[in-house]
Amino acid sequence: MPEHTVIAVPRESAPGETRVALTPDTVRRLVSDDVQLRVEGGAGLRASFSDDAYREAGALVVDGPEGLEDADVWLRVQPPRDREDLGRHEIDLMREGAVTLGFLRPAGGEELLDRLAQRRITALALELLPRITRAQRMDALSAMSTVAGYKAVVIAADTLGKIFPLLMTAAGTLAPAQVLVLGAGVAGLQAIATARRLGAVVEAFDVRPAVKEQIESLGATFVEAEEEAAEEEEGAREAAGGETAAGYAEQLSEREQEADRRLLARHVAKADVVITTALVPGKPAPLLITEDMVRGMRPGSTIVDLAAEAGGNCELTREGETVERHGVVIHGPVDLPARVPVHASQMYSKNLQALLGHLLVDGEIRIDLDDEITGAICVTHAGEVRYGR
Repeated sequence: MPEHTVIAVPRESAPGETRVALTPDTVRRLVSDDVQLRVEGGAGLRASFSDDAYREAGALVVDGPEGLEDADVWLRVQPPRDREDLGRHEIDLMREGAVTLGFLRPAGGEELLDRLAQRRITALALELLPRITRAQRMDALSAMSTVAGYKAVVIAADTLGKIFPLLMTAAGTLAPAQVLVLGAGVAGLQAIATARRLGAVVEAFDVRPAVKEQIESLGATFVEAEEEAAEEEEGAREAAGGETAAGYAEQLSEREQEADRRLLARHVAKADVVITTALVPGKPAPLLITEDMVRGMRPGSTIVDLAAEAGGNCELTREGETVERHGVVIHGPVDLPARVPVHASQMYSKNLQALLGHLLVDGEIRIDLDDEITGAICVTHAGEVRYGR
């Protein structure tokens, strides 16, 4: 048995990624006689954490990723990728049988999963964490959604040619901005709260009637179908309440989606800002805003589509781009938490600390596939791909 478990924190290599998997504060909490932390030089610089801060926290700072090759556990933000500068894939840096934790995007990532399995890597995908009480402190997906919801409102406020709050000035009264948030998951609720703090009048829509109370508790108005339309769809929606057993919005039928678009058309038309957050795990994002609906918006309005990476909730969204159509600015941002690297890294780091606390037993990583948390997030193990089984 090894004298200690070596945990590695590499420098993120994905374009535009500024976060780091562990912050110095978390390193300080993890280092012990049984656990050694190794951090690649410069790993935290883009999140404002210096190499010296890691050294002071008890980590060994190494010059490059080669200094991490014998690590037992690799902590990442983004999935490992092929590195032209190294002449090999980052998976090939890991010793056979190592463990890696991070966002791995297993849906559609068959090639990556096969590589991990061939290397006999135990890979734990954070986006698959079950939404149960025991896993709340480990829920990195919700933590990053919180950051994304906040940042979406900041982007919208910066783009909009109006200010958000009601102002009474010597030059007259300025009406508050009208904001519509589509989807009331973690990102949507944070967007509502942020827009309200800035003084906007906020409406919000979600297919799950159960979230109405949460929306209204934040000072927003819940968009509900007119009585006759609600009765038309009542039977289909009452059966599941619009959500899966895991608490996510469920895929609706095309008929239900069309009814939602008819309902939303009027609210979209009067909004200065629309922020869309509607996602269905493992499925393309539902289409909520058509080109005709964009055409009906006031010139100068803006849309921030947080579902851009999954195809977008708006028909005109372009992933990773900002476009203007029919006088409306449409943002399709990707990886918004990387634009807030300090706090995003701090939150992510605490999520990993909680997960490591679950996995470490007497200083050694234990993979118990019968555990409801470990089993749910383990996508490769012992040379096999487990995702989808």
